[in-house]
Amino acid sequence: MLPNLVVDTTVLPPADRFEFWYALIAQETGPVHITSARLDDFVAYAQAIDLGRIRMASLRYPSLLATRPAGLIRRAQADIYQLTLPLTGRSTLVQDRTETALVAANHFTLLDTARPHIARHRADSPGLATTITVQIPYAALPLPPDRVRRLLATPMSSGPGVAGLLAHHLRSIAAHPEQYEPNQAEMLGAMALDLLAATLAQRLDIEGVLSPETRHAALRARVVAFIDRHLDSAELNPRSVAAAHHISLRSLHRLFDGEATTPAELIRAKRLERCRRDLGNPLHARQPVHLIAARWGFSDKAHFSRLFRARYGRSPQAYRAAHTAADR
Repeated sequence: MLPNLVVDTTVLPPADRFEFWYALIAQETGPVHITSARLDDFVAYAQAIDLGRIRMASLRYPSLLATRPAGLIRRAQADIYQLTLPLTGRSTLVQDRTETALVAANHFTLLDTARPHIARHRADSPGLATTITVQIPYAALPLPPDRVRRLLATPMSSGPGVAGLLAHHLRSIAAHPEQYEPNQAEMLGAMALDLLAATLAQRLDIEGVLSPETRHAALRARVVAFIDRHLDSAELNPRSVAAAHHISLRSLHRLFDGEATTPAELIRAKRLERCRRDLGNPLHARQPVHLIAARWGFSDKAHFSRLFRARYGRSPQAYRAAHTAADR
């Protein structure tokens, strides 16, 4: 599991919960003034995850107003951006006379902790607001701060494109930190930085200032996401992937230089994994193996069986039988 700190205020007496949360937020995101109608019984949860050069937090809390005036900034570490990605509830953020209402799960924005700002978060009733935040040092983002300032507190869609890949990447880490090894933290943080830099540069129309490495990483992430979305397509192959991204087949292979897999191997491995999941799913217990294989691009039953056995050490039928017996 990734290195992380988990906090649950409900383990404390109600009268102590808000003060504890207040201190935690000051430590994780910088000092702020917080007010809430729930101060007497502040039920909130937090999980902070170290990702190398950046630090991420998944937060759940009741409706609140957070204000960061200039007086608090002088007493705190500055030169840090904060990415805010609300997952539930309603959020409004104000900085540099820009006010933005974010649609939960559809938008994120960037704040500069060296500048005053206001954040209003309203929880859906009943329930708690849920937000992912990421603390990013100026020096970790390879873009001029004066350019980035133009995007502070502006909404950025987390739909299709590189911004969507960034949001999906952060949500995946927050939802399942246990699926990653501790030594992957630096890599996951670097990937988030590359995707954020590519997103901001695209919005600012300054993609030319990005390093070749950052552009390479962002394009590779787009390619992998495209493969994930089209695994059930009979047309999916390295040539169609290259064409969809307007690059040559040779350039596509170059994206995977230094990796342990080629584009064709990646497609095959991901399709086999989808087959493995379906074979172990009780909802598909009566579906013939060859139909599951065909759904994920394997039209030749014998060829599929050989590939499955080579990867998982047993035939598809034996794998299904073992998981069926285990579920009884």
